[in-house]
Amino acid sequence: MSLLSPTLEAFSIIAKTGTVHAAARELGLTQTGVTQRLRSLESALSATLFTRSRRGMKLTVEGESLLRYCESARDLEGEVLARIQNPGRMTGARLRITGPTSLLESRVVTQILPVLKAFPQLMLTLDVDDLETRIDDLRTGLTQFAIVPREHVAREMDSKLLKPERYLLVGTKRWEGRDVRGIVKSERIIDFNSDDKTTHHYLAKYRWLDGAQTERHFVNNNTALIRLLHEGVGYGVLLEEVARPTFESGSLVPLHPSGYLKAECALAWYPRPQMSPYFRALIEKIQ
Repeated sequence: MSLLSPTLEAFSIIAKTGTVHAAARELGLTQTGVTQRLRSLESALSATLFTRSRRGMKLTVEGESLLRYCESARDLEGEVLARIQNPGRMTGARLRITGPTSLLESRVVTQILPVLKAFPQLMLTLDVDDLETRIDDLRTGLTQFAIVPREHVAREMDSKLLKPERYLLVGTKRWEGRDVRGIVKSERIIDFNSDDKTTHHYLAKYRWLDGAQTERHFVNNNTALIRLLHEGVGYGVLLEEVARPTFESGSLVPLHPSGYLKAECALAWYPRPQMSPYFRALIEKIQ
């Protein structure tokens, strides 16, 4: 069961499915019935919650705010029902954490284990997203937590500054001892995707960017990226926690051992009137 009102339930299902037709099918209502519920809600709030187009229903800014409210209410729903129906027992709840591959793999997975043990009915979705769209997913309610660059956090959000990332410039062991300036001038950069500017930021910090090759290779998977680096296809940057095991195995070497690039990230979420214990525990554990 849902503790949301019928109008809010219809609204949240439209937001999830993207069309009134799909929402009506999921709710077991006619399209007219769903439309009436939506109109009633918009009238009560004196707000337009969706813009309509041939591609479906797109949330307005007001709609995005209401969807976050609905998501927050659903987070608490399991606890409320548990207290009413099964005192002392929490029913299932689901939260999504969206972040870059480097941090989710090297830190977050380990840090959230105590929370999963403490709240066995908590269901998590770890969404690996290396594009700069994570903050948009947070705004539209697709995720409850987003790990983003510090400067992407908006004023209306709550956030927690995480331990800074340290990126190292790395390459195949066969290049050990080569002058880094020569490598930058003659070899290709390997990055996650065309939006990934981390290697460029590293080179700019040490004033090597002007001499660098402009064409880059792209591979959005750490395992494949490390393999290409090992084979000498190019060079790039890796998060220190990811790079250290490759140094120990002899697969890769630091090309500039004394240098690193520091990047500040934050865990961001929207304020909640009431914060569930597992929500608070995740905020505490993710560092």
